[in-house]
Amino acid sequence: MINLNGIKNIVFDFGGVLVDISREQAVRRFQEIGVKNADNILGIYKQEGIFLALEEGKLSREDFYKELRKLTGENMTDEEIDYAWLGFMLPVQQERIDFLTKLKKKYRLFLLSNTNPIIMSWANSPGFTSAGKPLEDYFDKLYFSYQLGVIKPEKLIFEKMIQDSGINPSETLFIDDGKANVDMGASLGFKTYQPVEGEDYRFIFM
Repeated sequence: MINLNGIKNIVFDFGGVLVDISREQAVRRFQEIGVKNADNILGIYKQEGIFLALEEGKLSREDFYKELRKLTGENMTDEEIDYAWLGFMLPVQQERIDFLTKLKKKYRLFLLSNTNPIIMSWANSPGFTSAGKPLEDYFDKLYFSYQLGVIKPEKLIFEKMIQDSGINPSETLFIDDGKANVDMGASLGFKTYQPVEGEDYRFIFM
């Protein structure tokens, strides 16, 4: 159990914490639409090439579609590419999301994620949960790598979040499944927790 005395804010990662992820499913879907080297360029915590550029905000969603078609020589549709990206996301466990509503009564909640506009257009839609509520309804504010122009574990992405939100790291619990991300958070003064794969974050608060 974590000592939550003095904690006023909680910063969540998205994939691997709130929603379980499957790199294998994403790789398979991208391979099916013609990205033959998907196994080499897709990662759990960090992407490569144009996939990384999308998450860093260096490529727009539309330019990513164009670059992927050019790279592979395949005439894949936008919808096929979106479907492949969403292969990272396993079915949302509604009870995990509902628990955020309880936490919000006591803490300010933020999300800091390495992600892209394709996944977030799904997450911020009513189709995200069976409750028909988008991800943003559960948080005080969301911080995405593609909007901030930098990815975790870079120090700058944390600094941008701290400055914008006004949070004090010493009063904040940072939950992330990536060791490098947790290590950077700890170095900046956050209280941190790294769940193991498939672990339900809710037990921290029980």
